[in-house]
Amino acid sequence: MPKGSIELTSARENEIIDACAALYETMSFKEITIKDIGNATSFARTSIYNYFQTKEEIFLALLKREYTLWNMELAKASDTKTDMSREELAALLARTLSKKERLLRLLSMNLFAIEENSRADKLTEFKTEFKKSLDIVNDCLNKITPEMTNEEKHAFLYSFFPFMHGIYPYTAPTQKQLYAMQQAGVDFQPLSIYKMTYATLKKLLSV
Repeated sequence: MPKGSIELTSARENEIIDACAALYETMSFKEITIKDIGNATSFARTSIYNYFQTKEEIFLALLKREYTLWNMELAKASDTKTDMSREELAALLARTLSKKERLLRLLSMNLFAIEENSRADKLTEFKTEFKKSLDIVNDCLNKITPEMTNEEKHAFLYSFFPFMHGIYPYTAPTQKQLYAMQQAGVDFQPLSIYKMTYATLKKLLSV
C-alpha cells in the first residue's frame, strides 16, 4: 500500500479503474495492457503497481464497481415497490440488467482466470460485493414468494446468477459470429437483454 491518505489511495484506484473502463469501451480485455491503462492516468505508469499488481485485479475492481452500481439501483427499485408479483420481480431484474451492459460484458469474460490472477484480498472485496447482490435478490424473494423454501430460493439464485454470464454473448454477437452461425445453419433469433432475461426469469419463477 502506498504512503498517503486513504482519500488519495481511493482517488488513485478510482482513476485507474476509470481508465480501464474507458479503454474497455473500444478494446477487448486481451488487447488492453497495464501500459495502456497507465498511459491513460495522470501519474506514472509504474505507480499502478502500488494499487494493483495485475491487469486482472483492475478488471476485477471494475466488475466490483459495476456490481455496486447494480446493487444500488436494484435496492432502490425494490424498496420503492414494496408489493410486487413474481412477474413484476422478473420485470424489475430484467429492466435493471438491461441498463448494465458493461457488467454483463465483464461477466462474459473468463472470470475464473481473472480471479486466479488476483490477490486474495482483492478477490474478497469483489466477493463481498457479489454477496450483496445475492442478498438483495434473496430479500426480494423473501418478500414476494414467502412460500418458497430455502432450497428453492437457493436453486433460483444459483440458476439466475450463472445465467447472467451468458446474456451478453447471446444479445451482442459480432458480425463474424453472425456470419459463422449463418454458415453453420444456426437458427439464431436476436433478443434484447430485457427480453432474454425476462423470459428466463419468468420460467425460473414459474410465472
